[in-house]
Amino acid sequence: MGIIAWIILGLIAGWLAHKIMHGAGAGLVMNLVLGIVGAFVGGFLVRILGGAGVTGFNIWSLIVATLGAVVVLWLFNKLSSRRSASL
Repeated sequence: MGIIAWIILGLIAGWLAHKIMHGAGAGLVMNLVLGIVGAFVGGFLVRILGGAGVTGFNIWSLIVATLGAVVVLWLFNKLSSRRSASL
C-alpha cells in the first residue's frame, strides 16, 4: 500500500477515533495526525497478534487503523493529562 493511501486511511481513522473518543484530544487536526500514527500502530499490533494487519484500502484495514488511532489517542490523552496535572 502506498504512502498516500496510508495517509488517507490514517486521516479517516483519526476522524473516526475523534468521534469514538467524543472529541477527546488536542483538537481535530492533532487527532487526524494521531490517526495517521495510529494506522501504523494498529497494523503493527494486529500483525504481532497474528492477524493480517493493514492489507490495503478496505474495511478491515480501516477497522485496524481506527483501533490503532483510538489506542494512540487514548495514550496521548493520558500522557497530556499527566503533564498538565504536574504543572
